[in-house]
Parts: sequence; structure tokens; C-alpha cells
Amino acid sequence: MELTTAKTYYQAMLDRDPEYIGTFYVGVRSTGVFCHAICPARKPGFEQCEFFKKPEEALLAGYRPCKRCLPLSHPLIMPEAVQKLVVMVEADPTRHWREADFQSLGLSAKTASRQFLRRFGMTFVQYARARRLGIAMQEIRNGSRVIDAQWEAGYTSASGFRDGFSQIFGTPPASGSEVRYVSARWLETPLGPMLAIADENALLLLEFSDRRGLEREIEILRRQEKAVVLPRDNEILEQTEIQIKAYFAGELQVFNLKTREPGSAFQQAVWQVLQEIPFGEACSYAQLAAGLGKPNATRAVGNANGKNRIAIVIPCHRVIRSNGDLGGYGGKKERKQWLLAHEAELLSKAKTNSN
Repeated sequence: MELTTAKTYYQAMLDRDPEYIGTFYVGVRSTGVFCHAICPARKPGFEQCEFFKKPEEALLAGYRPCKRCLPLSHPLIMPEAVQKLVVMVEADPTRHWREADFQSLGLSAKTASRQFLRRFGMTFVQYARARRLGIAMQEIRNGSRVIDAQWEAGYTSASGFRDGFSQIFGTPPASGSEVRYVSARWLETPLGPMLAIADENALLLLEFSDRRGLEREIEILRRQEKAVVLPRDNEILEQTEIQIKAYFAGELQVFNLKTREPGSAFQQAVWQVLQEIPFGEACSYAQLAAGLGKPNATRAVGNANGKNRIAIVIPCHRVIRSNGDLGGYGGKKERKQWLLAHEAELLSKAKTNSN
């Protein structure tokens, strides 16, 4: 977030300006909670604040809802059932919810998701998942602790954090040299947080945190790599962060990162061609298939495109439909549209400056 915007939000928080209700949410680093703009609690210093557009972004960043201002309930009143679900998630954030759990509360999973979506802009599954990911990845933001360390922002036991992390990222690290590790961390971007995973040699995954099926992708990656995911940095992740920041700042057009994605020969060919699509341009699925010498493989090209798990760096967002429609995108169509517009604008400016 731009410094000027953050300072505007901070002043609005100090003033408890009601006009900013729902415009932003503030995460307080020293307490690990996030609040509404008008929270009556004592105000932290500017350097302790992190601002978010949506509650889900705060949850994914590892913050938990403030018990005083109830950022998930104001200005709308929560139905009793929804309030009960929020309390139950806070009591056990690592829990994976099943239909029987909802039935025990006299609810259906669809009803819960619909009510959450109406009030919070995210389904119940997204909320519970965001809390699990937020807990597991809080240490990535700190960058120094191991998988079984106690979560300082509210977890009361080291084993609880260990279990929660394991539910998402696999078996906790065992003793001995036989265990292989890969590293993971959050990257903050103008389009929301991204999860990056890499070993010492290559970038293995780069996805927006709200991508559908992200936990499944992580599970597949762990099996393919025969590795445990640990919240820590390495050289590849540091390079990824630098280059992603430069890309969004309009300072980088071609990535120079080593990547590795297991796949069939056809998928590998598609991913290679994706990286040859010039910055600021787009091609259709049909053109991509024709370029591979398989003009009838448009659907297969689309499937391979969708299986790419290294977003932006391997630019699957540059593939659109023949009629000009955007087509699908795992990171959501709105982001695809933004990325294409971002690149086209920068390319246009570069051509203008060169004339």
C-alpha cells in the first residue's frame, strides 16, 4: 500500500472517522489483531499498523479479529448462527469443517457460506481457510522461527501450531538428514498476498493466496518434491520478491528466475511457449495450440494453462479467447484484466518514450 494512503488511513483511525467504516481494516503488529477504522481501543503507533482493504487479507496475513470492535460484524449485525461459527473458528482455527459440523448447529454448509458471503464478502470456507493459512504462515512473515514454534499472536501451545501447520503443509519435520525441505513465504503485491515456495535451486509455486484449490496444489507439490514445507527464506525466494516488486512497479518486463514445474511433455511445451509471449501482448488459446503444431489441441492447451502454478512469472494471464474475452484465470479474472492492462500501459509508455 502506498505510504500516502496508509497515512490517510492512519489519520482516519486516530479520528475514528465513521466514513471509513468498511473502507479499510488495520492490523496491529504488536497485538496480532485487526480492527475496524473506528475501534475504540488505544491507538498504536503508525509503524505498528498494517492496512488492508478486506478482512480476508488481514486474516491471511495472520491477524485475528479484535474482540472489542468485532471487525467481522460491524456495521451489519451478525445472525446468531454466524456469530457462533466465528466464535468456534477462533476457538479452534485449525479445524477442517465438514457437513456434519454444520448440521450439529442446525445449519447447512451452503447456508453458512451464503450468510458469510452476504456480510463479509467471503464464504465461510474462505474465512476458516484464511485463518488456518494465517496461523501457519505468520512465522513466514517473521522469517526466523521453525515449524513447531509457538504462534506468538494468540496460539497457546506449540503443539497446536505444529498440528495446524501440518494440516496444511504436511508432516512436521522429523529428525535426521533424510527429510528434504522446501521454503515458503508470503509476498505482498498490489493485487493481494501471494504464496511463494522454492527449494535452493528453483521457484516451485507462486500463487495468489485466495486461489481456489491452493491447499490441494501445496499437497501435490509436497508429494512430487517428497519434501516438507518450512516457513523460511532462501536465495530463490529473495530473488522472487525483488523481481515481483519490480514487475508491479513497472520496472521489470522479463523475469530471470529459475523455475521447476513437473508435468507432461505437452504441458512443459505449453509453459515454455507461455514464457515466449512478449510483455504487454496476448495470444489466444487457438494461436498457442497452432504455434505448438497442434491446432486441434485448444482445449488441452487451456487445461495445461490452468495447471500452471507459477503465476505471473510463467504468464498464463497473457492467453485469452479468440473472440477477445479474457477466459479463465486461477487468480480471478479481475486480476487477469489488471495484469494485462498494467503491461499494455507500460509497453505503450515505453514505445512513446522511444519515439
